[in-house]
Amino acid sequence: MNGENSGQGIPPRRRGVFLLPNLFTTGVLFSGFFAVVSAINGDFITAAIAVFVAMVLDGLDGRVARLTNTQSEFGAQFDSLSDLVAFGLAPALIAYLWQLHELGNLGWVASFFYATATALRLARFNSRLAVADKRFFQGLPSPASAALVVGTVWVMEDMSAFADTPTVLMLLALVVTVLAGVLMVSNLAYFSFKDMDFRHRVPFFAMLAVVGLLMLAALDPPKVLLGGLVLYALSGPLLTLERWRRRRSRTTA
Repeated sequence: MNGENSGQGIPPRRRGVFLLPNLFTTGVLFSGFFAVVSAINGDFITAAIAVFVAMVLDGLDGRVARLTNTQSEFGAQFDSLSDLVAFGLAPALIAYLWQLHELGNLGWVASFFYATATALRLARFNSRLAVADKRFFQGLPSPASAALVVGTVWVMEDMSAFADTPTVLMLLALVVTVLAGVLMVSNLAYFSFKDMDFRHRVPFFAMLAVVGLLMLAALDPPKVLLGGLVLYALSGPLLTLERWRRRRSRTTA
């Protein structure tokens, strides 16, 4: 008879996973896979929207886990693997099937670089989770990077402005894909918005601003979303420069 727990009042180890946060994470994985299938079928707008849906679900799974106190190591690993599919492989394949395949070897190398940058970004984030400043990300977050790539695809497909100039689209896809990958593995600082407190009162003007942003987004979703993502991507170099200036002023004071 095994007497490890007999007479010591130690409850048996419970097995299983928390359902609620992992449902959101599964939604991230499903959206990424659906985006790839849509791109294979030539429906690039649907593919881009699916990645944006994955972005929203990814922002919810961690918050749901913290609110319900259901964080787990399994959930953290599952989240990283789902992010690699939805924000690494899916945008890389969408960009490749959209325009980069026309560039031959250069096209698939650029797509592979983006996917690899996503994996490196996620690995670096996980390895420094315990010591990182929660207020900032090091490098452009993979969901924002993915949205930047597929947002460009969505806007170009929606506009059809460069349909007669495929060279412009190919070069645009190449530049955006490579640049998004570089920003992910860079040391630039980006606001994480994790210190935002939604439980306290805010000025009435803040509510009006939110309503105004929603109305603006409703007018032309792809352009508004891409514009916001471009501004966020540009905020990294500006924030890093400002932090460097402050450190330099303190050391010379």
